[in-house]
Amino acid sequence: MKIDRRTFISGVSAATMAGNSVLNLAAVSAAEAPNVLVFVADDAGWKDFGCYGNSGIKTPNIDRLAEGGLLCDNAFLTAPQCSPSRISVLTGRYPHATGAEDLHMPLPEGTTFLPTWLKKAGYFTGHMRKTHYGPEGEKQFDWYSQDLDDFSSFLTQAGRNPFFMWVGFNDPHRPYNRETMARKHTRDSVYVPPFLVDDERTREDLVDYYDEISRMDTNIGKMMDTLEKKGGLDNTLVIFFSDNGMPFPGAKGTLYDSGVGTPLLFNWPGKIRPGSRFSGLASTIDLAPTILEVAGLSVPSTVQGRSMLEALDGKSTPGREYVFGERNWHNCDEHMRYVRSNRYKMIRNAYTELPYGNPADLSMSPSWYSLMDKKEKGELSREQRRHFTVPRPAVEFYDLQNDPGECNNLAGEASFAVEVQKMGAVLDQWMEKTGDFPSWKRRRGDNTCRITGIKFTQEISPMREE
Repeated sequence: MKIDRRTFISGVSAATMAGNSVLNLAAVSAAEAPNVLVFVADDAGWKDFGCYGNSGIKTPNIDRLAEGGLLCDNAFLTAPQCSPSRISVLTGRYPHATGAEDLHMPLPEGTTFLPTWLKKAGYFTGHMRKTHYGPEGEKQFDWYSQDLDDFSSFLTQAGRNPFFMWVGFNDPHRPYNRETMARKHTRDSVYVPPFLVDDERTREDLVDYYDEISRMDTNIGKMMDTLEKKGGLDNTLVIFFSDNGMPFPGAKGTLYDSGVGTPLLFNWPGKIRPGSRFSGLASTIDLAPTILEVAGLSVPSTVQGRSMLEALDGKSTPGREYVFGERNWHNCDEHMRYVRSNRYKMIRNAYTELPYGNPADLSMSPSWYSLMDKKEKGELSREQRRHFTVPRPAVEFYDLQNDPGECNNLAGEASFAVEVQKMGAVLDQWMEKTGDFPSWKRRRGDNTCRITGIKFTQEISPMREE
């Protein structure tokens, strides 16, 4: 089935979606191009929302987006770090292909991305709060504000033009300040993942994290109310995702599902069937081409993602066969790559002789101190020990169906040799096709101790290119 660029497919087949029916097709003329409102959480775990099954967290507004739209069960990021992930989404390119693969690397000069492309269709573009894509990216938007209350002013300035708004929340990024948050959760309401220590200190840390997610949820509700009062709700495609996993050891910065899995919601009243679920593999690399096609624009040849419209249609494909991603410098230098199918995950580690390089904000957390205490006593569980393994395996291979926690490395098992070789070939092909660089090509010195997690300098070492 050929899908015109100006058509948004708001349904998927019974094979990939609860609801068991193909949804409406909504033709979008140039004069009726939809608004696009993107909410980006900063370090929110993919399952830490009511709509994703966490009954202990209070996220009524995000849950309402899911109830009124499409929830992706298996969506993944191209990087488990803030700026590489965000730039990847906005360019539709993998981090190593953007030239901004490390944390805090800005969008390279002369590189255009989503807001510039959307202006060709008459969009008024804006961004709010956290940017993290540098001056070259910031100048491509028409409008900016730190104050979420200015959203109404943005809508007024957009006037009759369709708008694109990117809201980069700061929540739930560390550090946490309880004095600025409404206390909505208790130690008994939180879920402690098995890679963390279940003690009072970690539970209090998780309470702060849950409260920040709830604050973000409240702000999303306020902005949606403003949009409705302005009369723009019915013709606005709302997208919600997180830039990486939860800001705890064993999640953010890793290539496990806890680090690269993301919530991904689409809401468009009258266009997407309420309560829909997409169970196929989805990647955030595909958001830019999806938004461009919804706006009636062709996708630039530089974009490495592909529109999700055909994936959502269900008559052509149930979703991606594989998703890919990477971890590069984030306080410590890494060269890690992953490929994931519905059942299997392969991770490659270049620096096997070095301990894993924790993002510095995680190693100043109460949860980290609890892990270190257990480590000194020799009391870490299998899930918790994974984080401290030295030397690290060059290849990790997991059967996600039987080992969703990614603890049992099967790379050396004879019974999985065929699958390991197959996934390795797929990863090699992706690296070659997307122009990836070898581990020795681009290096940067650490500024955080890999053993203690202590950040020993604020300076970021210059890139060394061989």
